[in-house]
Amino acid sequence: MPPGTAGPEGTAAARTGRQESADERADRRWSDLLQEVRVAQTGSQILFGFLLSVVFMPRFAQLGGFDRDLYVVTVVLGALATGALTAPVSYHRLFAGHRRKPQLVDAAARLVAVGLVLLALTVGTSLLLLLRVATGSAAAAWIAGAVMAWFAACWLLLPMLQLRRRHDGRGDRRSAD
Repeated sequence: MPPGTAGPEGTAAARTGRQESADERADRRWSDLLQEVRVAQTGSQILFGFLLSVVFMPRFAQLGGFDRDLYVVTVVLGALATGALTAPVSYHRLFAGHRRKPQLVDAAARLVAVGLVLLALTVGTSLLLLLRVATGSAAAAWIAGAVMAWFAACWLLLPMLQLRRRHDGRGDRRSAD
C-alpha cells in the first residue's frame, strides 16, 4: 500500500494518512498550534506595546475627535487580540492533568482564530490611523482597505482555495494537518 493509506477505510489513520492515537494526534496538534501562536503572539504584543506609547507622544494632543476615537478602537482591538492569542497558555494551565488535551487543542485553536481576526483588525485600524495622521489624505481609508483585503486573501482565500483544490482531487493527497 502507498504511504498514508495503511489501515482500514474509515479509520483515523486512513483519513489523516497517519497512524497515531487520539492522544498522539492531540499532542501533535498542540505542538503545531504553539508554533503558530508564537509568531502571531509576538507580533500582537509588539504592536500593542507601540500603541500604548502613542498616547504619550506630543502630537497625540493634536489629533481630532475621529482620530482619537480610532486610536481607542485600535488599542482595544490590540488588547483583545493579545488576550485571545495568549489564552492558550491559561487553558493549558487549567486543563493540565485533566486528560482533556483534545478539548484543550480545539478550544485553543478557536481562540487563536479569533485572535488572528482581532490582530488583522488591529493592523488595519493602526494603518488607517497612521495614514490619516501622516498624510491627511482621504486615500488613507482606501489604502487600509486594500491592505485588509490582502490579509483576507493571504489568510483566508488562498488557504481555502488550496483546500478546495485538494478536496476536488487536483491537489496533493498528503494530510492537511
